[in-house]
Amino acid sequence: MRKWMPDRAKMEKNGFLTILCVFGMFILLLGGTQNAASLPYRLQRVMLHSAQRMFLPGTLYEDSEIKKPAATWITEQVFFWFPLGEYLESRSIYEGNVEDEETIARILESQADDGHLVEVTGDGTAEVPVQETVENIVPPTGQPVLDMSIEKLRDFDYLLSNFYIVDSTTMIGPEQLNPDDLLNRSMKIDPGTGEPKILIFHTHSQEEFADSIPGDPSTSIVGIGEYLTQLLNAKGIPTIHDVGVYDIINGQLDRSNAYENAEASIRPILEANPSIEVVIDLHRDGVAEGTHLVTEIGGKPTAKIMYFNGLSRTRANGDIDYLYNPYIQDNLAFSLQMQIASETLYPGFARRIYLRGYRYNLHLMPKSLLIEAGAQTNTVEEMRNAMEVLAETLHHVLIG
Repeated sequence: MRKWMPDRAKMEKNGFLTILCVFGMFILLLGGTQNAASLPYRLQRVMLHSAQRMFLPGTLYEDSEIKKPAATWITEQVFFWFPLGEYLESRSIYEGNVEDEETIARILESQADDGHLVEVTGDGTAEVPVQETVENIVPPTGQPVLDMSIEKLRDFDYLLSNFYIVDSTTMIGPEQLNPDDLLNRSMKIDPGTGEPKILIFHTHSQEEFADSIPGDPSTSIVGIGEYLTQLLNAKGIPTIHDVGVYDIINGQLDRSNAYENAEASIRPILEANPSIEVVIDLHRDGVAEGTHLVTEIGGKPTAKIMYFNGLSRTRANGDIDYLYNPYIQDNLAFSLQMQIASETLYPGFARRIYLRGYRYNLHLMPKSLLIEAGAQTNTVEEMRNAMEVLAETLHHVLIG
């Protein structure tokens, strides 16, 4: 994933302005340029007071005329010792949420390219052949490693460190990761109507695997999505698969507007099928070539998966208004329930949930999932085995 580098010119400018401000404050502290004869005496008093505050702060607290609560006073002393902390705290409170056009473009570009190493092969327009056989049942394996009791999950630090990875660009607090709220939101659907309930699509249709066949979409992420569609239909959950291509422009890989292109096509599908309750954007991750995301389930080599949430919030600028998502809490509930089901039924199958700052079209439906299944180093067989496990997990959360 991309990391922005600071603008050196801006840093130098800000540093110069800071020095000027400090110098100006120092002059004011000494009483201006008046009474120059008393300047050494005033300077000596300031230095003595600062030394006393730094090395003997207790004496100042006892001698101060205005008594504050001890905790408040101690906090102020900590900020005196570490002024950068006070600056960062105030900046997080007062910094505005409006970004310039260049920043917006960078955010959208970062969202478009997130976490994927892709080789372009084929035009992505070929039909995906239907597989003749569908494997329906993968029995649960092993015992969960993590303690998933509600009492343990209410410990925010435990929940965050064992179930999530929070990208450095964003942040989340216990008010959003409230397990009582997230686990009590119903994800159940009624598949008995016969109408479509799940839509699967691929913002990045050109993602392939270690042994994919160039030009054969059945061996790409699109073919893996088709297999998952068949598995879910075989389980009695009516599912449709959109094989639209949103990351090829004029015959070339171009992800700059892939999420926007996908949304423009997915919305009409949802309007034409109001029975759809679940939307899944299926990807494969991009990892270092020496990394192999695989485990063994039911005696089969199985690619690992990762549930992915966008929070529409950056650490620097707060909520991103132009990437508004009214369903963030529902999205978080869905991914956490899937994570717990995965760990309960198939320990080691799911990596920790990844939280990033943008939106990723998760605003299309309350029950929206972005799933990173395997990576470019996995084989097609490992990916198909993963879809069998994922289908069982989805059935467990949505129906079971």
